[in-house]
Amino acid sequence: MPAKIIQTGFLLAFAISYSLLRELSIFKRMNIILFDSRSTRENLLPFTFTRPVADIRLGITTIREKWERSFGGTSCSLTEDYLYGKFIPPSGTAPALYINGAVLPEEKLVQAIRELGALQSLVANGNLIAFKSEKHHLNYQNFEAIAKGFTTVNYSSSVQAIAYPWDIFRMNGAALQEDFVALTKGRESQPLSNSNTVIGSLENIFLEEGAKVEACILNTNAGPVYIGKEAELMEGCTVRGPLALGEHSALKMGAKVYGSTTLGPHCKAGGELNNVVMFGYSNKAHDGFLGNSVIGEWCNLGADTNNSNLKNNYGEVDVFSYREGKAVDTGLQFCGLLMGDHSKCGINTMFNTGTVVGVSSNIFGADFPPKFIPSFSWGGAAWLRTFTFDKAMEVANRMVQRRGLKMEEADWQIMKTVFEREEKYRKENKK
Repeated sequence: MPAKIIQTGFLLAFAISYSLLRELSIFKRMNIILFDSRSTRENLLPFTFTRPVADIRLGITTIREKWERSFGGTSCSLTEDYLYGKFIPPSGTAPALYINGAVLPEEKLVQAIRELGALQSLVANGNLIAFKSEKHHLNYQNFEAIAKGFTTVNYSSSVQAIAYPWDIFRMNGAALQEDFVALTKGRESQPLSNSNTVIGSLENIFLEEGAKVEACILNTNAGPVYIGKEAELMEGCTVRGPLALGEHSALKMGAKVYGSTTLGPHCKAGGELNNVVMFGYSNKAHDGFLGNSVIGEWCNLGADTNNSNLKNNYGEVDVFSYREGKAVDTGLQFCGLLMGDHSKCGINTMFNTGTVVGVSSNIFGADFPPKFIPSFSWGGAAWLRTFTFDKAMEVANRMVQRRGLKMEEADWQIMKTVFEREEKYRKENKK
């Protein structure tokens, strides 16, 4: 058979196959939009002041990164307008798959979402999980109303989702173990130095390229230990998994870490930590105890900072709720410090059980500061006043520059919006 006929037949067959594959949507990239619900955003303050819900870190990665890993592509957010300078807004591409940004993916749920048809919504226990639409929706506050016009598909299995700030540390252990399996599957860890002592399975320890671990004790019986790129466990660290140490982060010498702890990228930590999540670029580099706590980005805790995570009467901890405008019962016996982005505290600071600190506050002085400290506050137990916007931005910019980065215009606009929104709380809390 002449070569030209064979070549023509091959090209024709390829063209038909490619066309069929396109019709079957194998090559099509679904536009993934992770949406915030208004109530969830309010419940997750102060962390959602500066990010969409999906950009909260839980386990090793953010919720967004989990969904993108599940679908093999990138996503955008549908959230409050003032965040769009920094976070990707929805594109005009249709159809689009809208997924609740507070929900965590798992294999069965991902498959159920993939199978949604146009104008179908997936609902679990009355909560909207996802929907597929041919239209481009711009208002993040009315998803429940939109989905009511769709055909409902009920999802009977359990769904994991964060609803309150304390869910972040409460659910961190399980999320960390799931991320560990997904990120290390089929990959080989960098070798672990013989200077270390391992209790449990060595297979539950994974070191990314450039990670350093020397003369440490690693116990993996309760969960894995994941060390990111160029991260370091300095000599004398004692760790019980599960632990995630993000890229370029460090545990200082002699640190004691109890399980279900995540330090995001570019963090430094020392002293004693128990069930702590730091989103990234934050420091607790010295001695002191931090437990059952969530720390945002660009925070710094001074030497010998301590928090209480258990009440003296062993009762359930109450925490200030932005949505309710008052303290609410967490239902938890252990709950420590919840600190928003860019907040700092001086040396020897003591935080009471269930303390909430907003964005860009500076806390210092003797005795326990209030259990709720609004964003852009300056002071402590004796008095609080407004941390003026320009001064606060000077501090933020200096800290960011120390990492070779800079505050972009979008960051300034986000912080300005938070400053203005929190004014009413500063007036109420002023001493």
